[in-house]
Amino acid sequence: MGIPFSYSFRNLWTRRLTTVLTVGGMALVVFVFAAILMLAEGLRKTLVDTGSYDNVVVIRKGAESEVQSGVERAQASIVETQPEVAVGVDGRHLLAKEMVVLINIPKRGSNKPSHVVIRGIKPTSLLLRPQVKLIEGRMPRPGSSEIIAGSSIAKRFRGGGVGENLRFGMRDWTVSGIFDAGNSGFSSEIWGDADQLMQAFRRPVFSSVIFKLADSAAFDKVKRRIENDPRLTLEAKREMKYYEDQSEMMAKFLRILGISLTVIFSLGAVIGAMITMYAAVANRTNEIGTLRALGFRRRDILAAFLMESLLLGLIGGCTGLFFASFLQLFTISTMNFQTFSELAFTFALTFEIFYKGLAFALIMGLVGGVLPAFRAARMNIVEALRVT
Repeated sequence: MGIPFSYSFRNLWTRRLTTVLTVGGMALVVFVFAAILMLAEGLRKTLVDTGSYDNVVVIRKGAESEVQSGVERAQASIVETQPEVAVGVDGRHLLAKEMVVLINIPKRGSNKPSHVVIRGIKPTSLLLRPQVKLIEGRMPRPGSSEIIAGSSIAKRFRGGGVGENLRFGMRDWTVSGIFDAGNSGFSSEIWGDADQLMQAFRRPVFSSVIFKLADSAAFDKVKRRIENDPRLTLEAKREMKYYEDQSEMMAKFLRILGISLTVIFSLGAVIGAMITMYAAVANRTNEIGTLRALGFRRRDILAAFLMESLLLGLIGGCTGLFFASFLQLFTISTMNFQTFSELAFTFALTFEIFYKGLAFALIMGLVGGVLPAFRAARMNIVEALRVT
């Protein structure tokens, strides 16, 4: 019969101070590990939620984003004639020819300028994005110098509130309303009439054409037709895939950064766990000898000390994940590496991140306790009992 689990737990409780210090170190490492993964997942989720599976984004071949793209009016008209484009209840195609540019706007408080996306929209743009809801003010009047701002823009940038003014494109623009797009990147954009914005920025071409598929299964068919048409130099992507690609570079950077920091911090936590367990072995030499004299085998001693070390890791992992979960209450902003615009998003804790953090904590506990556990298991019974 092996040594009961309660034995390992009581020993950790007896050494409360060293247990708390070791658990604290492990919790800090798991917190950093989880925070970086939550940051990358929050960014990915925000951009993926921006897109719809049934919507198709058409941009110039070779362009990585709408900011870099250009679609001529004649090309946009050809795309509009594709039979796969859905038709609304009013008989109009559910298709929008949009323009996207970047401008600099100072932030509230710090007055530090940052890139913001200006999107020129058509009336059908809102039909293509049902998650966008006007929460304050009203929609811009057609043909006017009025715009609507995303909720993140209104909170964080000067001139983004209802009734306030912004100057860009050699014109003054009045914010007539604020919209909320849920957990998506549209909340970090400013929208206005596409024709007015194209005149202001002297843009003769659109940035993209977005349309809804009448049949979601017809995507491959329309994609081949658009990309193989010699009159067009365009490529088509599902909107969800387009925004997922937008997050790839930034998410990869965050994961590499997170792994690097975690490896460095985890070395300190493992050493701390090892010191704690070695001290436990040194202070319990007589106890180990007594257990051996009572008939417990070496593997029982080994298992008991490994269990203590794993308990340290488990408690540290749960503590770190508990505090990391509160990061979901915060909204942060960063630069989207693909568009060079500012994007607001929240941390996202998923089940995958939870079990990865817990597994990482258990591995730290195992690595930190394996050598002290082997030392305890290899002790000679007579010599252990002789030590006072």
